[in-house]
Amino acid sequence: MNVVIDNIKKRHSVRLFEQKSIPKKIIKTIIEAGNLAPSTGATKEVEERGKKKCVIDYQPWRFVVVENQEFKQKLFQTIEPLRSNFYEGLKKTVPEMYEDAIKLSEAMDEPKDLVFYSAPVIIYVIAPSSNSMGCAMVCQNIMLAAVSFGLGSCYVGFGAMIKGNSEIVNVLELKKGERIYGPIVIGYPKVNPSERQATILSELRSKKKEPKIKWV
Repeated sequence: MNVVIDNIKKRHSVRLFEQKSIPKKIIKTIIEAGNLAPSTGATKEVEERGKKKCVIDYQPWRFVVVENQEFKQKLFQTIEPLRSNFYEGLKKTVPEMYEDAIKLSEAMDEPKDLVFYSAPVIIYVIAPSSNSMGCAMVCQNIMLAAVSFGLGSCYVGFGAMIKGNSEIVNVLELKKGERIYGPIVIGYPKVNPSERQATILSELRSKKKEPKIKWV
């Protein structure tokens, strides 16, 4: 099996993690893989010899790695009410998605965390809002690189809903015109999930479809 194709096939959204730290060297290597993603670049203004000029930054993104438990709790407390309200709104409009969330919640270990899934590491990818295509590829590189180290990952869109908390905005150094892509949680997948947990996660993964292809 081709190693790259094998990693792509192995990658799936992991929502149950071992409470085990990840060596910083591995985290750095995974981020370096993300940093190698293709990019159209972004223009920025710089000052040179007293004059301002526009240059192209071909890697306009930056990364914030969150491991601190206290800060993780601040993130969770800020985001969880928004996530909960969102899913309550799906009760009637998209009941299947609501039911999936309830099943996952019921199967999770205490304390329940449906935002970051109690992952040991959260990686925020931050860049100008005009660079969404490049940052999508950065995130994919990160998730595929994680697989190669035996790690699981999950792209958690709710994790970006932090703008209402100025303290978190300051820690992330989020500037005007910047956007959060991801964040991505990573960690070692739980080795021995309960039968109920394994069944529910298997059901969620089985919803993927075969590709639709037109040959010309």
